[in-house]
Amino acid sequence: MGYNKEVKKSKDEVAADEPKRLFDCLAYQLERFPLEDMMAAKENGQWRKYSTQEVSDKVNRISAALLKLGISQGDGTAESRDKIAIIGHNSPEWVMTDIAIQQIGAISVPVYPTINELELQFILQDAAVKMVFVGDKKLYKKLVGIQGSLPTLQYIFAFEPGTGAREWHELLADMTPDSAQRIEQSRNAIRETDLATILYTSGTTGTPKGVMLSHHNIISNVFGSAPVIQEVGVFRKRAISFLPLNHAFERMATYCYFYCGVSVYYAEGMEKLAENLREVKPTIFTTVPRLLEKVYEGIVSKGNQLKGAKKQLFFWALKLAEHYEINKPLPAAYRLQLALADRLIFSKWREALGGEVKAIITGAAACQVRLLRVFTAANIVIQEGYGLTEASPIVSGNRYNVKNRMFGTVGPPLHNVEVKIAEDGEILCKGPNVMMGYYKRPDLTAEVMTGEWLHTGDIGNLVDGKFLKITDRKKELFKTSGGKYVAPQPIENRMVESDWIEQIMVVGESQKYVGALIVPAFNALKDWYDKRGEAYPGNQAVTKTKQVQTLIREAINQYNQFFNPVEQVKRFELLPQEWTIEGGELTPTLKLKRKVILEKYKDLVNSIYA
Repeated sequence: MGYNKEVKKSKDEVAADEPKRLFDCLAYQLERFPLEDMMAAKENGQWRKYSTQEVSDKVNRISAALLKLGISQGDGTAESRDKIAIIGHNSPEWVMTDIAIQQIGAISVPVYPTINELELQFILQDAAVKMVFVGDKKLYKKLVGIQGSLPTLQYIFAFEPGTGAREWHELLADMTPDSAQRIEQSRNAIRETDLATILYTSGTTGTPKGVMLSHHNIISNVFGSAPVIQEVGVFRKRAISFLPLNHAFERMATYCYFYCGVSVYYAEGMEKLAENLREVKPTIFTTVPRLLEKVYEGIVSKGNQLKGAKKQLFFWALKLAEHYEINKPLPAAYRLQLALADRLIFSKWREALGGEVKAIITGAAACQVRLLRVFTAANIVIQEGYGLTEASPIVSGNRYNVKNRMFGTVGPPLHNVEVKIAEDGEILCKGPNVMMGYYKRPDLTAEVMTGEWLHTGDIGNLVDGKFLKITDRKKELFKTSGGKYVAPQPIENRMVESDWIEQIMVVGESQKYVGALIVPAFNALKDWYDKRGEAYPGNQAVTKTKQVQTLIREAINQYNQFFNPVEQVKRFELLPQEWTIEGGELTPTLKLKRKVILEKYKDLVNSIYA
């Protein structure tokens, strides 16, 4: 069983002036449609815009400085090319540095700014990094703390001033004819099949693995993804960027924006995102489902603060949106009500997102179908997609056109990616986007590759032979003591639809029934206490109260009906704090680190089965 739509741009068919290497996207934009605001970021409280020409000039100057410092592409092999790490929050400097590294044949090694010191040390040692760019003082201090164990590290530069490291601006030396010639020679020596970057990913368990992606891997994904955003109508429009640039999703999206003529504005941080959205007025942006959930929770929280008729109207509109369908005729009466709800309620939601958002692309984890319905009803199209770092990263995605969009699926495969379902239900894919392999780990590469086919580790099926649907992670399936297999993700995705459940992890390996660790939605509980005129006892104490235990039990019973008896949550334990990246329970893309959580809360898990 497979799906492979006609490939629109094969390797041989790409026009001569189309980008073939990642850094070509900059020259492509400069020649075709130079922008006044190719990128922008806040500096001294104002949006500082960088034109395509300025970006090109700065990139060349950085490349010249790197060459002068002795950064080399060696003999062209992956091992001989110098490695340069970038550890920082999203910024134009981050991207300009990335492009500057690429065009002289060095290898960029982006790292999550939230990484712990042990993982950071492992990555920098494994890649034998020669130079590091850090974003701020905090990251510089983290690096200095392990510098003694990094024998290959020679240079540290910082994007922000006052860190104690040499400053990024020192690299912006004037170009000379000689340096321009050296850059041109370096560019010409780089083939599209050459290694461009190593992205270390540990997923939910294990030691970080270095995914090797070539220029062609990522560029092919840009070509595959471009039609997905072009049909939204994004040329000379704006995107806002806040997902970490070191993640394959946001990194590829950035080059896709450059290729499609979209200006990229970098948010100041999650705490300023709402303000930045109103300022930037983006047409499109990428996100992860957890952030969409937070936006939705914020909307509902504001609705709960309304009084009388306004409150009734708000929740009438919300209930209406929850029944929205696509690719099915909607009754005239429903459409009339929806138009009224749009004018009175949904238009305000769009204003909160800047007023011009047409589409939001989400990936990295499953998105609640309820959220897809609600936002789409409000004329904010959520295009859920799917991928993994090893696929550069996009495999499939729902399109803006409703004929190629289906709630509860991750859409059709990209036009240049082929997907098939193995006998055991695992999703396999192949195409020009599939990685070169894991750095220095041919053994691990062999575990996930069968010929040209990449084993994704996800279980799924093709609905109508077209729409890819993810049902679970292959390694996350567990068997009860009764011999029945349970897939935790569908259960968790349904349970978090409850207003009272913030996070949940289903457990039950070798046990007689399914249980769960649950983090309650503390903000919703605070509102509940306020309405009752009672003082909120605090997160720790509230998890022990009979009222909250009852609220959670009722929610679980409500959603248990969607599952077979063996899959239903029988008992649970409530936790007094959220799982976080910093706490080690979540990956940087906000997936549950199940083994970590099981170990950390093993006593509570044991109490479920006591």
